[in-house]
Amino acid sequence: MVNLRTQKRLAASVIGCGERKIWLDPNEVSEISNANSRQSIRKLVSDGLIIRKPVTMHSRSRARELNLARRIGRHRGFGKRKGTADARMPSQVLWMRRLRVLRRLLVKYRNNGKIDKHLYHELYHLSKGNTFKHKRALVEHIHRAKAEKARETALKEEMDAKRAKTKAARERKLERQTAKRNALMGDDEEETK
Repeated sequence: MVNLRTQKRLAASVIGCGERKIWLDPNEVSEISNANSRQSIRKLVSDGLIIRKPVTMHSRSRARELNLARRIGRHRGFGKRKGTADARMPSQVLWMRRLRVLRRLLVKYRNNGKIDKHLYHELYHLSKGNTFKHKRALVEHIHRAKAEKARETALKEEMDAKRAKTKAARERKLERQTAKRNALMGDDEEETK
């Protein structure tokens, strides 16, 4: 058998791939063996006597199947675990996710005018202090705080109205008393005359 190592090397250089990807036509060995320059190799490549083998398939079908199974909880038991629970899903990452969710909600509510900047500031610090376990807890707290504030303002207005009413009544009473006193004083003066 003729040694075609040089031709294979030149073909790899011309095509731009590795030598193991080069296929030399076994029926045209004599013609290929005569080619000893890159130019002649290029001609053989264009004629189709030397071709580049296709990339070998590495199927991912089994990997896809396994991933689908893992998605529904298969192959995730204690026997398959290598790292600690914190290494597999760091508590720091979970905390960051939770806090970012809460902060995003707070910013959204503040921008929409659902909460004022004072309540925002208070809730921001409460979130950082691990008061709220999830978004629902924060929303419920906001509703409660707003209801409490509304109740307080209503009570304050009621008290102010009551205070104003009593003040007005007191003033009216005082006016009546002064008028009565003045009338009595006027009567006394007339009697003395």
